[in-house]
Amino acid sequence: MKLFAQISERSTDPDRPSADLIILHGLLGASGNWRTLSRNVFSRHFRTIAVDLRNHGRSPHSDEMTYAAMADDVVKLMDRMEIERAHILGHSMGGKVAMTLALENESRVDRLVVADIAPKAYAPDHAGILKALGAVDPSAFTDRADIDKALAAHIPSAAVRQFLMKNLDRDGDSYRWKMNLPAITAAYDHIRGALSSPGDGAPCMRPALFIAGGASGYVDASDMPRIKTQFPEARLETLPGVGHWVHAEAPDAFSKAVLSFLLT
Repeated sequence: MKLFAQISERSTDPDRPSADLIILHGLLGASGNWRTLSRNVFSRHFRTIAVDLRNHGRSPHSDEMTYAAMADDVVKLMDRMEIERAHILGHSMGGKVAMTLALENESRVDRLVVADIAPKAYAPDHAGILKALGAVDPSAFTDRADIDKALAAHIPSAAVRQFLMKNLDRDGDSYRWKMNLPAITAAYDHIRGALSSPGDGAPCMRPALFIAGGASGYVDASDMPRIKTQFPEARLETLPGVGHWVHAEAPDAFSKAVLSFLLT
């Protein structure tokens, strides 16, 4: 599958060896969620490649949505771009894609950064959001404000609705969802499930940084024994008081942690 990617060429730091940073977004997100950090911060040091994962953004749709398939999509993107090895950064679902890629294709990963997710199973916290999205047919509306009102009946948070509505695209006089909502909904139990190691059970020995939002509840120190069984070289850095969207809520602290890890 040929993924869509937004590429920001490295703007400074010409004396450092050339390096690529591939960024993978979370569930119901897209590469555009990373535009500010990609263009204004990370591209000073790396050629930055923010990806739309399958069934999201401008990438193709498919009924298959396993972590193995999504990781393979990224490897194929690297092959097309003639990237032998890159730093991989993933948030939430994208973090599990990044971990899967590292476990199954360790030679293609330089350093791994995982933002606020662990390789464990999670409760179905997004099931209500997926149900709400399925209950609103954007093709029945000609005004985004009316879609927002329809979603508000199921999703009270204006911030969450604003994020979800970034998935809207014009379709003539009405709208459509850019993401493949049926496939995402069908795959949700897999998406929230635990990651298994490759068939040989070998861990990934690449340096890995797990960044946790201290107020999110997704990752904490108790997860490190599980993480270290698959990523023995992993360490955890927690951003106090920050929620699940670590890169959006605390971009300065997040980017500082990422760059400190990748540039040393």
